[in-house]
Amino acid sequence: MNAFRLAGDMSHLVSVLVLLLKIYATKSCSGISLKTQELYALVFLTRYLDLFIYVVSVYNTLMKIVFIASSLAIVWYMRSHPLVRRTYDKDQDTFRHYTLIGGSLLLALFFHDKFTIREVLWAFSIFLEAVAILPQLILLQRSRNVDNLTSQYVLFLGAYRAFYILNWIYRFVTEDHYSAWISWIAGVVQTALYADFFYYYFISWKNNAKLQLPA
Repeated sequence: MNAFRLAGDMSHLVSVLVLLLKIYATKSCSGISLKTQELYALVFLTRYLDLFIYVVSVYNTLMKIVFIASSLAIVWYMRSHPLVRRTYDKDQDTFRHYTLIGGSLLLALFFHDKFTIREVLWAFSIFLEAVAILPQLILLQRSRNVDNLTSQYVLFLGAYRAFYILNWIYRFVTEDHYSAWISWIAGVVQTALYADFFYYYFISWKNNAKLQLPA
């Protein structure tokens, strides 16, 4: 494992911890898209079907368990916790996320490494992860003023994918015959979706002001 992959994993882990901290400490999920969280839960459940079948390393297995468990815990908190669910911005979180699921599944049926259930679902999870942040970004644009923990959550989530792109470049240069075109294309699309958020986050940080996104 190279430093870029490790930095990406740690950024991803920090983003989850920041979100859990926000929900647990404040008993609020205001500004958080339940639809995005449900999409991420689906991403991890379909990607890690081999959790107890194919073990790469203890680290790899633990990370899989952490991401599955944390994504399900976040969805449970937002849907079932009596205090947290009251703060959910249901009226603003209206993105039709089922279209993202359907589109990702359609792409996976045509573009995959091997036509097996496991490989098609793996490709599906990659395509879905690329666009899963869309409901969250749209919700932030609608709410305009973004609290610090929510903005940090999105920041670390975007950094995770950016580090993974550097990881792929590093592996392409240092490893013979390394190719992962499905992940590459989806990763570039996913990172591009964060570009606008990164810009306004940098401007707010530079001006020492609260993050505000344009409507």
